[in-house]
Amino acid sequence: MPAWALLVLAPNWELTRKLVHSMLYPLFLGAVYIGGFALAFMGHGAEGGSFSSIEGVRTLFSSDVGILIGWTHYLVFDLFVGAWEARDAKRRGFSHWLLIPCLFFTFMAGPIGLFLYLLLRKFTHKGGWSLSET
Repeated sequence: MPAWALLVLAPNWELTRKLVHSMLYPLFLGAVYIGGFALAFMGHGAEGGSFSSIEGVRTLFSSDVGILIGWTHYLVFDLFVGAWEARDAKRRGFSHWLLIPCLFFTFMAGPIGLFLYLLLRKFTHKGGWSLSET
């Protein structure tokens, strides 16, 4: 939550740049993620979980360790996407007010927020569908 608050409320603050647009948050959350995997391999996860079927995935998320791993996964990637959106929007000259709904949805439901941001880029003619174009 603190990183998202910084992206929305203080996008140009030095602390936002140092924490959100650096490796600090992903490294910290990555360490939590690795810790969750270590706990799972030490027998604290759900027995019989796998990614080969919906039942296997359901089993993975039936333990607290599985939920920790899954939640951390979403936190890392959604924040990575939100930070990218903020940097990209600034580079393209978007009003921060237009970006805020995209950040909200990226935080709450990652792919929806990314979809909205890409629509914003396309229909304001400040970028196309390619993520690499300048």
